[in-house]
Amino acid sequence: MTTAAIFGLISGSTLFIGALLGMYLKVSKYAIGAIMAFGSGVLISALTFDLMENAFLSGGFDSASIGFIAGTLLFVIGDYLIDHLGGHFRKRRHGKIHTNKTDQKNDVNSGSAILLGAVLDGIPESLAIGIGLAAGQGVGFSMMIAVFISNFPEGISGAQGMKVAGKSNIYILSVWGITIATSVCAAVLGYAFLGNASKDVIAITLSLAAGAILAMIADTMMPEAFEEGGRFIALATASGFFLAFVVSHLAS
Repeated sequence: MTTAAIFGLISGSTLFIGALLGMYLKVSKYAIGAIMAFGSGVLISALTFDLMENAFLSGGFDSASIGFIAGTLLFVIGDYLIDHLGGHFRKRRHGKIHTNKTDQKNDVNSGSAILLGAVLDGIPESLAIGIGLAAGQGVGFSMMIAVFISNFPEGISGAQGMKVAGKSNIYILSVWGITIATSVCAAVLGYAFLGNASKDVIAITLSLAAGAILAMIADTMMPEAFEEGGRFIALATASGFFLAFVVSHLAS
């Protein structure tokens, strides 16, 4: 359980580092796009070869399918509700659209919605780390590396999006700090929940995390990567995918 907490903390730490860079340094949009694409490739590889593959081996096609579909739907519905409340400002591409300061300040729900949205984005990844540790076969370690890499560009772009929305530096760092704390708890809960779980429960939980992560990538990371970096982000995505593939097989 201590290992799960440490893995959750390490993987979440790059959110804070990325946020500091996003607040105080002028990072080019092409660099953000490339890093975001690289992180997307890393996560896609990890959820494919670590989460879904192990879900299938553990509980078969039915359990893996149920979990995957449920995870996707849960994220999409939750993301829609939070965006509707003003949480879209955690996403840099949305923050760029809403440049009217008066409109931003009139959104009384946006502060808490941004926090909820950031937590929603981080929970599936952290749960996957804890679940992976419980499942064994190096899944937890490879997921930790994947999330560690992908959180860095998320921290940069999220901080810049919230700056555009008129949020203070203290607020931005608080959002990521709470998100990191929640991620640590999620990793521990994921590990504890699956300590003595049946193979079907493990399969459903692994694939549920995979579905939620893939939905998050499609909704947040890939659109922003293409918008900021153009068509050459395909190379960065492929590089991230291949690196995670190598790490996954070395870990196992």
